Amino acid sequence: MADNIIYIDADEGAKRVMNNTKLYSRLLVKFKDDQSMSELDTAFSAGDTEAAKNFAHAIKGLAANLSLLELFNQSLEIETQLKSGVFNPDQMTILKKVYAKTMEEAEKVIAKYA
Repeated sequence: MADNIIYIDADEGAKRVMNNTKLYSRLLVKFKDDQSMSELDTAFSAGDTEAAKNFAHAIKGLAANLSLLELFNQSLEIETQLKSGVFNPDQMTILKKVYAKTMEEAEKVIAKYA
């Protein structure tokens, strides 16, 4: 992944909650506890396309609301591929890497705003 990828736009995320940085931090903590990524991986591994689409959609929505930019982009790509019926399995690998990096970046934002 290129170094210029923006994983979290914390300023935009904070704006979404009226610049309440403590609230934004708490929402990021709650997001870290969300099981949608694990559920997506399980559904994908089991070949349950319908469930995988639903979990990809959930991740996309959470990412959009929290300004997790690259996670939004990659979950949108997975959801689009699953809906079209033409899915590149490498996309799941990319999503997992982006998710892990987003979690690392979230830790930094949480520490900054907590």
